[in-house]
Amino acid sequence: MSLVVQKYGGSSVSDASAIKRVAQRIVETKRAGHSVVVAVSAMGDTTDELLELANAVSSDPPPREMDMLLTAGERISTALLTMAIRDLGVSAQSFTGPQAGVITTEHHGRARIIDVTPGRIQKAIDEDHIAIVAGFQGIHEDTQDVTTLGRGGTDTTAVALAAALGADVCEIYTDVDGVFTADPRIVPTARKLSRVTYEEMLDLAASGAKVLVPRCVEYARRYNVPIHVRSSFSAIEGTWVVSETKDGDPMEDPIIAGVAHDRSEAKITVIGVPDVPGSAARLFETVAKADCNIDMIVQNVSAVETGLTDISFTLPAADGTRALAQIEADKAEIGYDEVAYDDTIGKISLVGAGMRNNSGISAKFFAALRDAGVNIEMISTSDIRISVVTRSEKLDDAVRAVHSAFELDSSEGEAVVYGGTGR
Repeated sequence: MSLVVQKYGGSSVSDASAIKRVAQRIVETKRAGHSVVVAVSAMGDTTDELLELANAVSSDPPPREMDMLLTAGERISTALLTMAIRDLGVSAQSFTGPQAGVITTEHHGRARIIDVTPGRIQKAIDEDHIAIVAGFQGIHEDTQDVTTLGRGGTDTTAVALAAALGADVCEIYTDVDGVFTADPRIVPTARKLSRVTYEEMLDLAASGAKVLVPRCVEYARRYNVPIHVRSSFSAIEGTWVVSETKDGDPMEDPIIAGVAHDRSEAKITVIGVPDVPGSAARLFETVAKADCNIDMIVQNVSAVETGLTDISFTLPAADGTRALAQIEADKAEIGYDEVAYDDTIGKISLVGAGMRNNSGISAKFFAALRDAGVNIEMISTSDIRISVVTRSEKLDDAVRAVHSAFELDSSEGEAVVYGGTGR
């Protein structure tokens, strides 16, 4: 008997009929001889609806109360799914994140898991129950306050449970059949990968691929948890995310794993920064005070006659106004002339472990963008990734051009998107 942890996203449990379909799949896994633990998201657009409701009653909802509100969505879907499973004649028990032993930091709305003590979940497994756990949530050990994990938190919950319980696999069910070489909503002929390494998946996720979030992949890599990304709407085998690909697997011979894109970032350019030691440190210490994560950074060559330079960086657009306000508040300390903000950018990234040992990748990548009429504003590279920033409206053209240039299109027809959200 193996232990399987499954995760179902909001599109998989969007209504009563969807919940019944998911319950049937879970029961089939149980009847195949496996122990089963399930992490589940809120139904459909429930989280968005709760956010709208909070903003309708308060101009500045307190983060603690927002977490109390938002965790209700997962509790609803968890209870309903448990009822549906029991209706099929199989014993199941539901648990909130805190009941499941998910211990987090105290940062409301973006807490990180620091430990999982799954005593109650293990007891349910030992008593032959299916354990249904509310994803996206945990508890801070000192304050005993409920916390939420941010976007993709249920993925992270599932992997953390799998690691703590020593599960054989963590199955992430979504509305596509696996990890594709590009978003199939933009490139319908994108090819499904049979296997991808943690390293490649981490770069794809960090570059905008929405099928998994970076924190989930980081956790899986740290504890060597195999992830199987597959669709809850079909029985097709999906994509395995593992430490290394199988020797001789023809699907993994290509140099490139995929093309990712991201429209959720903004660019801040700080103009007229003194080109002296410590200037960049002062700037980014200011950004750190605003608690913002930075992605790409570019510093221009200093003008000889003025001794000044410009520094541009990208960050999540959701953090943009907060970072901008902090930079403006610290203008005298940083010593710049002016600051510009741009939230109409897009990022495209080419990812593949094979880049390390193959020449000409950059030339082909930039030639494809040139031929598509895509202007490049910023460039960032690692040994397995090339990322560029361009105009948001050119992003779809850029993705299709690069995908075709590297011959990543599938010969098996168009990919199917069952639910329409990518989660």
